[in-house]
Amino acid sequence: MVVPHQATGARLARHRLADELGGLVSPVLLADLVAVLAELVGNAIRHADPLPGGVVRVAWRLRPVSGGQVVQLRVTDGGATVGPRLRAASPDAVDGRGLHIVAGLASRWGVDRDGLGQCVWAEFDPACADRPDLLVAG
Repeated sequence: MVVPHQATGARLARHRLADELGGLVSPVLLADLVAVLAELVGNAIRHADPLPGGVVRVAWRLRPVSGGQVVQLRVTDGGATVGPRLRAASPDAVDGRGLHIVAGLASRWGVDRDGLGQCVWAEFDPACADRPDLLVAG
C-alpha cells in the first residue's frame, strides 16, 4: 500500500495491517507487527525523504515455512543522508530507541537500498521465536 509521507500515513498503515492480518496471526504477534510497522513508517516520515508523489510504500507478506509462517514488513522511502541505525539513547532522551524496539520485537531487520531510495524491513520468524504466543497460525 502507499501512504502519505506524513503522520496520518502511520495510522493508515497500522489500521490496514490490523484489518488484513487480524484473523491470520496471534493477537500478541499482531500487536508486535503493528508496533514495528508504526515505528518503521514513523521513522520514514521523520528521517527520510518521500518517494515521488510524497508517499511511503508499505508492504507485508506471510511466507510458509516449517513450523508456521514468516511475516515480513517492508517500508520503502526516498532515503536519507544517514541510513537507519541503532543509536545509543540516554535514559533522559526523548527519542532514539525506535530501532531498538524493532530489533527487540522482530527476529531480524535490515535495510536494502536501490536507485529510488531505501527499504527498511523486519521479519518475524517462528523458528527464531522463543515465545510460543508469537507463532503464526498455519
